[in-house]
Amino acid sequence: MYKSNASGRWPTRISAVLVSALLAGGAQAQDYGAAHADVPAFVEKMQVEHGFNAAHVQQVLDQAVRQEAILKAIARPAERVKPWHEYRAIFITDKRIEGGVAFWNKHAETLARAEKEYGVEPEIILAIMGVETSYGGNMGSYRVIDALTTLGFDYPPRADFFRRQLESYLVLTREQQMDPLALKGSYAGAMGYGQFIPSSYQAFAVDFDGDGVVDIWNNPVDAIGSVANYFHQHKWQHGADVAVAADVTGNTFAEGITLEQGLEARKMVGELRKLGWTPRETLDEDREVMAFEFDAGEQMQYWLGLDNLHVITRYNRSVMYAMVVHQLADLLREARQE
Repeated sequence: MYKSNASGRWPTRISAVLVSALLAGGAQAQDYGAAHADVPAFVEKMQVEHGFNAAHVQQVLDQAVRQEAILKAIARPAERVKPWHEYRAIFITDKRIEGGVAFWNKHAETLARAEKEYGVEPEIILAIMGVETSYGGNMGSYRVIDALTTLGFDYPPRADFFRRQLESYLVLTREQQMDPLALKGSYAGAMGYGQFIPSSYQAFAVDFDGDGVVDIWNNPVDAIGSVANYFHQHKWQHGADVAVAADVTGNTFAEGITLEQGLEARKMVGELRKLGWTPRETLDEDREVMAFEFDAGEQMQYWLGLDNLHVITRYNRSVMYAMVVHQLADLLREARQE
């Protein structure tokens, strides 16, 4: 019934006819049955805009299960509740550095090819995979269908976003001939080594080994190429700095902090200098940067984020996330050179 790769771990692939038969004979959870207020309109959209059989879509949704643990998890992401020094300690560990170097050594040829084709350094690709899934060791235990339906229909703050992800998910599983009930991921429906949400999979995932299948779950070659392509498409600058530490003095430096105005906010280095900021590396006075502070425990740290830091925030809209990726990448490169 199912196709698999040589390792036998390829996400379940199945023909449309067999999917329908499986769904028709499966358990009917009905948490997202036709009686749910927002489900009928979604089913109609999938039929009208994507040519799905309405009964088939409803059969899939019938077997999705509302997960209270998902609703609790999305309400308390680590970036909102932990100071920088505690957040950093979660991701930057000896074990994660050693695992990254081992993964690099094993896939050095693929990483080198990704750097050549996409202009993204191996350590950045690895740092993303390391932070997201410990290099594929923890890609999530929730069924993607459960995560996206729970958040798409029962999490009002971002329901529209997650319904769009559910839409993308059903389309990509049809295109890749995957069973939509089988794939697993994070509580937010992110998938594979690099934890792509479905729309990112559609836009950026690539068949980097040329076997005709875009497998970011079990094929590290495709996963590496996909993360590299993501950064390339978001205009990563090969060899450019990511962030520069700064010192602050006086009573006006806090006026220079940009994060309260959003990730897109910038100030020129010269403007920040007048407010009491001094970069520890040479930067042009008219260069626009992000300016932020971190609670490092015994003291505060001050940073100027450059264009590449902003690119990392396109992967996850958190400056703490971007900085931990940046710092892990530096440590991976240094460890491998030893």
